[in-house]
Amino acid sequence: GFGLGSRLSLMMFLQYAIWGAWLPFLFVFLKDELRFEGWEIGWMFTAGGIGAIFGPFIAGQVADRYFNTERYLGLSHVAGAFIVFFMSRVENIPSAIEGEVGSGFWLFLSLSILYSLIYAPTIALTNSLAFHHMPDRDRDFGRVRLWGTLGWIAVGIFVGQLLYMYYTPVDATAEVKAAEQAAGMVNAFRISAILGLAMGIYCFTLPRTPPQSGKEKFAFAETLREVRSTPLVVLFLVAVPISMIHQFYFIYTAPFLLEYQNSGEGLTKAINSIFGVGGGGLMTIGQCMEIVVLFLIPFVAAKWSRKTLLIIGIAAYAARMFLFSQVGWLNSAVGIPDMVTLITGVTLHGLCFGCFIFVAFMIVDEECSSDVKATAQNLFNLVIVGVGIVVGSLFSTMLVGEWATIDGTLDFGRLFSVPMYMAIGCLLLMLAFYPGRKDQVGRSPSGSS
Repeated sequence: GFGLGSRLSLMMFLQYAIWGAWLPFLFVFLKDELRFEGWEIGWMFTAGGIGAIFGPFIAGQVADRYFNTERYLGLSHVAGAFIVFFMSRVENIPSAIEGEVGSGFWLFLSLSILYSLIYAPTIALTNSLAFHHMPDRDRDFGRVRLWGTLGWIAVGIFVGQLLYMYYTPVDATAEVKAAEQAAGMVNAFRISAILGLAMGIYCFTLPRTPPQSGKEKFAFAETLREVRSTPLVVLFLVAVPISMIHQFYFIYTAPFLLEYQNSGEGLTKAINSIFGVGGGGLMTIGQCMEIVVLFLIPFVAAKWSRKTLLIIGIAAYAARMFLFSQVGWLNSAVGIPDMVTLITGVTLHGLCFGCFIFVAFMIVDEECSSDVKATAQNLFNLVIVGVGIVVGSLFSTMLVGEWATIDGTLDFGRLFSVPMYMAIGCLLLMLAFYPGRKDQVGRSPSGSS
């Protein structure tokens, strides 16, 4: 029958499909369809970080004290479905005066922040609901959480195929194709709304998870004392620029890939027929690689030091940005086809996520004593998903995006060189300051991915 594992897996599938439906396509939609300026788009992307910083405090309090978790999830996702649908209805008239906001700016930004405050806490709450009901957390969580990544992949390819089949005129120029596809991306929000409504209704069928008031004392001060250990200080400091580099990837990769997807034949056409267009479908190759890396981590974590794994992750960030910034040179000087370079760069996402972000959560779990593990995980999550995203969104659009725009056209080679040098700097910091001792062998990570 449809057992507990299957029910929790479906929950994870829907949880991440809701997000994966529109996030990879957001930059192109805002820029080419709603015609927001680069700095306006930067503020839109900070919404995710604002939700990650403030949302869990609200949701944690409500779910811990007043509401069953499954009911809170149900109500949150139904409300989120309506908000994301309203986001698809926003229209924008750009301002004729430089520096002034377009007519739809405040409405879209307000809806984005409200949606983020509602959606961001549901990520932690689906994890905690799963942990509450699993017989064996270490054994079961990985295989259940895997379905979240599969949900992201499935919906990304689905939206990409929708754009390819219905919004890509066959004989049109690349510019006309791009404009049609941007207009079609409004459907990504509608699909997310349908999935959100389905998830909201489904959550009311999940196992009862009552509030556990008074379960935890405020452990923040003790956590800060433990974070002063050398490995955690270095890790927290490096995590902010790494999160900023991560944001460069999520903001700019889809429009970058889109340029190549609409102008190529041969291999590019074959790739488009599988992953669709718009960049988001092609980016799911990174999530496929993420699954492979997370599968392998338990085997290599017992043999390699944590420092080695972190360095592999940061080196992958640097290599990806090098490939993205040098696509043209690699084609002309070395003869590597553009699409091969791009797919290699996207594939490196698996190593970036698995060897840095996932391993970092393992280290936080290992370095902290048992009574503050949860608070420490939340603090690190706040740094990497909150602070890093807010700063990274503004830095990558307002500063670097403006600097890399020449005569109204974004120079992606110039743009991606900045996070490449940032990653090299992080690599040198990690090599110089992170302790090289051999970590405990055979420790099984139980943290979230």
